[in-house]
Amino acid sequence: MTIAWAEQGQTHTLHWRSAQGAAAPRRVQVADDRLSADQAYRLACEGTALLWRGDFQNARQLLQALQRRIERKPASSAARAAAKTAQADAATRFHLHRQAQAQRARTLGALLIALEGDYSIALRRAPDWRVACTEAWGPADGTPSVVSLRELLGIVGAHEWRKKGVEIAALGAAPHNRIHPHYGVFSPVRGEYLDLVARQPLPSQALAFDIGTGTGVLAAVLARRGVRRVVATELAPRALACAQDNLQRLGLQERVELLQADLFPPGRAPLVVCNPPWLPARPVSAIEQAVYDEDSRMLRGFLAGLAQHLEEGGEGWLILSDLAEHLGLRTRAQLLDWIAAAGLRVLGREDVRPRHGKAQDASDPLHAARAAEVTSLWRLGAA
Repeated sequence: MTIAWAEQGQTHTLHWRSAQGAAAPRRVQVADDRLSADQAYRLACEGTALLWRGDFQNARQLLQALQRRIERKPASSAARAAAKTAQADAATRFHLHRQAQAQRARTLGALLIALEGDYSIALRRAPDWRVACTEAWGPADGTPSVVSLRELLGIVGAHEWRKKGVEIAALGAAPHNRIHPHYGVFSPVRGEYLDLVARQPLPSQALAFDIGTGTGVLAAVLARRGVRRVVATELAPRALACAQDNLQRLGLQERVELLQADLFPPGRAPLVVCNPPWLPARPVSAIEQAVYDEDSRMLRGFLAGLAQHLEEGGEGWLILSDLAEHLGLRTRAQLLDWIAAAGLRVLGREDVRPRHGKAQDASDPLHAARAAEVTSLWRLGAA
């Protein structure tokens, strides 16, 4: 995929990069330090992308200025939006929130940076972010390209997270309790669901399946709890590489077998664990696939196949938030119907309240749902 623009009387094209799957902009205009923030905001809102030719640090400041203008909506527009949201039901509020997020992303994604064939940036005061770009996109192949500055900053942020890691209390004492998320792999920042897995009595320590392992964090928790063999599945190659890296860092690569598969590995186990995406909505980027599960595909697939992958007397642990229920996207009755239709019964359920900041933020458009949210570990067995 390429983008095209006119510069100095000639038409130019470059390869378009977006690990998030954003479409290449159709209208591109060259911009530099002479462009005001108001002009940039107007062009971005109209759908014109700005290929930056000025000072790199000024581009970062311009991006911040665009963000301030998005947040500083005219009073009349803000009042109309607030009234529309207040009159809507929970599901409509959720969809309006996602629409606003998408529009914000499009506007902020309009500021573009050209990269050389080795991922370097030929702008004044530009940093060297070649290592971060290599982690996100793989080794440079010599092809010059263009990327949105917003995505580029996200890549650098992910690189810093990957270096630092996320401390996971359920993995034991520091310093051997960190998970290092890779770019495009969801970071396990919500610890309450990990605590549920860490404290629930194990039905067996012989074998466990971890379905959709992501960073490998649940497989690592199970192995640290004494499960002698864990088979962890994952479909996304990026997540598989991330899980492998984390298991090696934790010294658990001999206890956990990674397998590229859609849901289940072959065979049966006394314990099968799954933490599917919690919200039944369509993801619009790779990272959102850990949050949004269109039509509850993974959840329903896990429930439908669980009974035939459980050993006699085994347990399936489904880790699931009820946020979708509070948002009007799925009902508890629907979930229970899927469980029963799959030939399963509920053996028990452990609940925990989330501890993240948004649950306390009254200004969040989804605050009412987040404040009521409960995360549960459902213990399921064959009926």
